[in-house]
Amino acid sequence: MSMAVEYKNRRDDTYYLHEGKTKKGNPRYFFSRKKDGILVESIPDGYEIYENPNAGVYLRKIQPEIFTDKEISIVEKGVRKYSGLKNFKIDIKKNAIVVFLPDQDPEFLERAFSRFVLPGSSRLDKIFAQTSTYSPMMRFVLVDKESREFIVERWCFRGSIDDWIFVDGSNDLAKLVQKYCKHLGKDSFYDLPFLYE
Repeated sequence: MSMAVEYKNRRDDTYYLHEGKTKKGNPRYFFSRKKDGILVESIPDGYEIYENPNAGVYLRKIQPEIFTDKEISIVEKGVRKYSGLKNFKIDIKKNAIVVFLPDQDPEFLERAFSRFVLPGSSRLDKIFAQTSTYSPMMRFVLVDKESREFIVERWCFRGSIDDWIFVDGSNDLAKLVQKYCKHLGKDSFYDLPFLYE
């Protein structure tokens, strides 16, 4: 008996790959936690499984590799080193390496569960992983593939804007990461880009 494609996300939810039809009658693929319907037994050619920072599971066309492993590592390690944060997600969105931070405060969660779970236990990490949601906060956008020039932008939360705002640019990604990732999770984040004027 053949098996359907299944995928378990970071929240330990199991998703099954289904096939449907578009209005034009073309195949449409989607993941669902339900097992009923037309289940797919293998990932179609040219597609890949994608889990977004909020644990949503999708089948998408294989994305072109715009960034080197080194560039992604520079951002990931830089966030951890310069911000001191351990709870964050890195995602690739087209020509940007995006840093997502949790909407919930891990320390508040630790205090809330301190009567039931020992501080620093893996069970607490699992609870946080299963309940937390993430929002995009900073991104490093590749603007020139030849010179590997990046710009750094931060998310602006003002109701009249709610969009990315330019902070700085350079062809030295490591310097941008070092200069700006230290503001993630801190009040000084909201002063960017004006902090360095």
